[in-house]
Amino acid sequence: MSSITKTVDVAVPISVAYNQWTQFETFPSFMEGVREVRQLDDRRLHWVTEIAGLTREFDATITEQHPDERIAWRSENGPNHGGVVTFERLSSTTTRVTTHMEIDPEGFVENVADKLGVLDNRVQGDLTRFKDFIEERGTETGGWRGDVDVPGTV
Repeated sequence: MSSITKTVDVAVPISVAYNQWTQFETFPSFMEGVREVRQLDDRRLHWVTEIAGLTREFDATITEQHPDERIAWRSENGPNHGGVVTFERLSSTTTRVTTHMEIDPEGFVENVADKLGVLDNRVQGDLTRFKDFIEERGTETGGWRGDVDVPGTV
């Protein structure tokens, strides 16, 4: 299992950064190797990815979501991974976005990519492209402000 933590500061208010991140179907616009994300309901997403010519489809569950704070997930099937994205207000116009992911690469190609730091670089590149995407727009494409609590809590 590999652990990846990456951070980027974006020049938009926290609500804009958070709202854009909740628009999962826009992920292919800035995430390399993500061909499609479909939101199935408030907690479930279907992903189609392509890495080094290998296409993978899997579902993920949002395990926790709190506006302007955090979104956590875990895969239901396919590649074993999970993580959290946090949003920190640095000023009224700047937000720090941090991703922390735990990934268990599957197969030879993904294990080699992990050992060579390709996954690390890809996550940082995705964050940089998110920064460019939201800063160029200046506003979010939409937003979902609902709460999803950690399973087993009230």
